[in-house]
Amino acid sequence: MSKHYLSLLFSPRSVAVIGASSRLDSVGGVVFKNMLDSGYQGQLYPVNPNHAEIQGLPAYASIESIAEPVDLAIIITRAATVPDVVESCGKRGVRFALVLSAGFRETGPQGAALEQAVVANARRYGMRLIGPNCLGILCPASGLNATFSNGGAKAGGLALISQSGAFCTAIMDWAKPNNVGFSSIISMGSAAGMDFGEILDYLASDPHTESILLYIEGVQHARSFMSALRAVARIKPIFIVKAGRHAVGSKAALSHTGALVGSDDAFDAALQRAGVVRVDTIVQLFSAAKALSTHFRPGGNRLAIVTNGGGPGVMAADRAADLGVTMATLSDGTLAQLNAVLPDTWSHGNPLDIIGDATAERYRHAVAHCLQDDGVDGVLVILAPQAMTQPLEVANTIIAMAAQFDKPLIACWMGEVQVDASRQAFNRAGIPNFRTPEPAVEVFSFISAYYQNQKLLMQTPGPISDHDVPDEEGARLLIEGALAEHRKILSEIESKAILAAFRIPIAKAVVVRSPNEALLIAEEFGFPVVMKINSPDITHKSDVGGIRLNLGNAQAVRAAYHDIIQSVQKKNPGARIDGIVVEPMVVKPNGRELMAGVTTDAVFGPVITFGAGGVLVEVLGDRTVALPPLNGFLVKDMIQRTQIAKLLNTFRHMPAVDMAALESILLRISEMVCALPWIKEMDINPLIVDENGACAVDARIVVDYLQPSADHYAHMAIHPYPAHLITRWQLPDGTGLTIRPIRPEDAEIEQEFARGLSAEAKYFRFMDTLQELSQSMLVRFTQIDYDREMAFIAVLKHDNREKELGVCRYVASADGQSCEFALVVADEWQNKGIGNKLMNCLFDAARAKGIKAMEGEVLATNRSMLELVHRLGFEASISQEDSAIRRIVKQLL
Repeated sequence: MSKHYLSLLFSPRSVAVIGASSRLDSVGGVVFKNMLDSGYQGQLYPVNPNHAEIQGLPAYASIESIAEPVDLAIIITRAATVPDVVESCGKRGVRFALVLSAGFRETGPQGAALEQAVVANARRYGMRLIGPNCLGILCPASGLNATFSNGGAKAGGLALISQSGAFCTAIMDWAKPNNVGFSSIISMGSAAGMDFGEILDYLASDPHTESILLYIEGVQHARSFMSALRAVARIKPIFIVKAGRHAVGSKAALSHTGALVGSDDAFDAALQRAGVVRVDTIVQLFSAAKALSTHFRPGGNRLAIVTNGGGPGVMAADRAADLGVTMATLSDGTLAQLNAVLPDTWSHGNPLDIIGDATAERYRHAVAHCLQDDGVDGVLVILAPQAMTQPLEVANTIIAMAAQFDKPLIACWMGEVQVDASRQAFNRAGIPNFRTPEPAVEVFSFISAYYQNQKLLMQTPGPISDHDVPDEEGARLLIEGALAEHRKILSEIESKAILAAFRIPIAKAVVVRSPNEALLIAEEFGFPVVMKINSPDITHKSDVGGIRLNLGNAQAVRAAYHDIIQSVQKKNPGARIDGIVVEPMVVKPNGRELMAGVTTDAVFGPVITFGAGGVLVEVLGDRTVALPPLNGFLVKDMIQRTQIAKLLNTFRHMPAVDMAALESILLRISEMVCALPWIKEMDINPLIVDENGACAVDARIVVDYLQPSADHYAHMAIHPYPAHLITRWQLPDGTGLTIRPIRPEDAEIEQEFARGLSAEAKYFRFMDTLQELSQSMLVRFTQIDYDREMAFIAVLKHDNREKELGVCRYVASADGQSCEFALVVADEWQNKGIGNKLMNCLFDAARAKGIKAMEGEVLATNRSMLELVHRLGFEASISQEDSAIRRIVKQLL
């Protein structure tokens, strides 16, 4: 890919500070002094019409009076003047603006109107904007300190993005004594002109950034946020702290940033699917930053604790249990080795209490043997200073060992005066260290959670199987019929019909409007039966006496009809009653009552819920949530995170439930919300499951009108597998091929395809002499986002197995205006039209996303590819970076 379009924002060749001042007690004075003191090597222009000189440099009256090009304008003028200043910068050709000024949407309607004018003026000239009401940005590598903070930051591998300027200054102040450095610090402010997605896109390609910290108050563009987050998290660890976890906090966030804050459960689910880790407090984020700066990456969550005091070890183990961190079980070999070097009185287990008089040598043996054990993923070393203890000597021993192992090593030197020199040594060595055991265990849990969430990130649900394909058209017609009647709440009969359309087993039901009809249907179904009120105004039928169960004869049915009507009219006089629902009594002696459903989050769209069901669902509060689309791995994870999961296995006299049936229903619900964007809420409660299967006994669906969109999945934060792009195609000789988007399951055939390419084909495709794709390349090529990138493969089915014949892909630039593509066809299948067909599929997919141009690079010696792209309408030119490469471009729109 070419250089990122935001590169000049973070490494500008020239900067104008509009509102610069010589007064060091003003924002304009502090910002300009920071730019002078930060080592910035580009051209720096102070702009202030009231001064001829500012802090030793000649001042300019306006942006127009600067003769040379300006990449970045830092604007620090009164809010009322900012729209005009941005207009002037746009006319002058300034590429980027950083608006530090306050007084916009946070002040009310008048300020919000000013902000809209600022954004409109910037967009009119294609100028990108950060802010307003932000601290600024700081990039130590390029010498850029465009902030009004007190001092700068050390260069390092951490990037910080924050919606709070105060948080940025706090973490910068903390970082200095803790020896933590940054690649960039970015204060977003109101994020009116640029959101998290674009910044994350840049950081993904930034060679200085190794890991990322985010402070978030709200997300405005869920798809952009999730798409960028998932793309970056595949290659760089991300940790997030979000304000507004509870209702009072959400209101505060809304007044602060004006951002739309979604439910906390949905936000958690989104982060898990994005492969990132959420921490609860700023202190925890500081701790995560300290751990990330050490570059360790765990392979699991099994922790060993080495301590010279039993109490601290127990405290650490208790906190591990609270956080779900597994205490590692030491192997027999490790225990034998430890027994040979430790005193007889050591604890002989984990935590490893190596006794209060532990020397540096004893610590060395204990920690080394733990790190060498395959059953240990990380070690927490605790030292409590005692009369015989040499804290600094032990610390230096641990520091020397840390470089010999890849596993996480965390230190907890308790106390203050006696261990201060040890902490300084740990900081210099970049080893995370803490005063108490609990935060040390928390840090290990965060890094381990990152490892676990990476598994969720890698899940890309495939298309609906050919078996039991749902009747999407029938379900859509049912919904459209209700909306045509201006109804948004579907009846139980309609709701169950939609479930049935998606092959979810339901309890059959019929609406009756008289006692005689009820008796007729009951006789037809066979006793016992259930009778329920049918009303669009009643959600919880049992609360108004609207349900009668286990009715075993004709008299009971007749009586129940009258009783239900009378009870509902008495307890809810205004409710509309449209008859009574009669259905067979589902008798499952071993059945467990569950709940499955859908809610719509204001930010992230549809969210699938699962948990304990029945009348106590609100009281028990046992539920998990997940963002669709789901696959088998995600569904299993979702079920196991509930308390009710413990009752789904063999329990007392009851056999284990049919897990396959339960998982199938959750997968069908996922398919339903992907295919039917009208669905806003859905409850299946109870969903009864036993050893013989599952059945939706009661259901309720709420729908709403759609906002027009060309994107079939505009309602979703995560783009599902685009099954509608699968096509069948024949070669001229009649050979049938399938052209389809790539899936994670294609890793094996993708590897075989790459291995089968000739050395020349590999060199033309990768401009390298690689022998085969690495595991990271396979992940990158097959686990794609589908929103910002697309890959089509041509496959031939033979002996119930697919063979890949060719692949093409594009990756969109972060601005969404252009994309870069690649194409390769197996040597023996070239000159058969496969490359042409793949590229035309790629063109159509890119156009559907609004991409205007497709670009690529082709070696000048690759004649066949140059001929193909010429036929496809590309224009070629010699690359400015390398004359052996041809830069090709095709306009799509």
